Amino acid sequence: MTSDECWVVAGLGNPGPWFRGTRHNAGFLVADHLARRHGAAFRWHRARCRLAEIDVDGRRVILAEPQWFMNLSGGPVATVLQAYGVPAERLLVVHDDLDFRFGAVRMKRGGGAGGHNGLRSVSEALETTQYTRLRFGIGRPPKGQKTGQYVLQKFTESERTALPSLLERCADTVEALVVHGLDKAQTALHTAHA
Repeated sequence: MTSDECWVVAGLGNPGPWFRGTRHNAGFLVADHLARRHGAAFRWHRARCRLAEIDVDGRRVILAEPQWFMNLSGGPVATVLQAYGVPAERLLVVHDDLDFRFGAVRMKRGGGAGGHNGLRSVSEALETTQYTRLRFGIGRPPKGQKTGQYVLQKFTESERTALPSLLERCADTVEALVVHGLDKAQTALHTAHA
């Protein structure tokens, strides 16, 4: 396969057991789900990332989970792109998003960081914002709770019950992007869940 057939899907999160299952680690959850769906195992990469490789309808996809903290995600992501010869146009970053209610999933290319330190780090490291993002809605914190505290909490019981179908939807959307492109993936996502 050539590099123009390859995508990198970078799920953002914080490493270590303390952060497992928290809202800020939504990107890791999606990457883990894709790996399980395709029977792939993660391995350590010199970029300080966990990597797994899957095949989506004949297209090579590298799943990456940076193992620096969220606000330092950019360096590892940039190193993985360089190692595999993949341009930013074939990068999908999966991240939690406070601007959407829990259960909402949106996809877009480009744009600002919206206060998300992981996105800011990736954009700075790549010197571009022209990559695709899968935005995993986590909703806003309750009144009186600080955002930093909220994103580092584990999902509620009702949210955990909904997670399996939500992760399936995210995985379907990632695969649609890789196979059919952004426009068709967005259309399928928004039509199915309008």
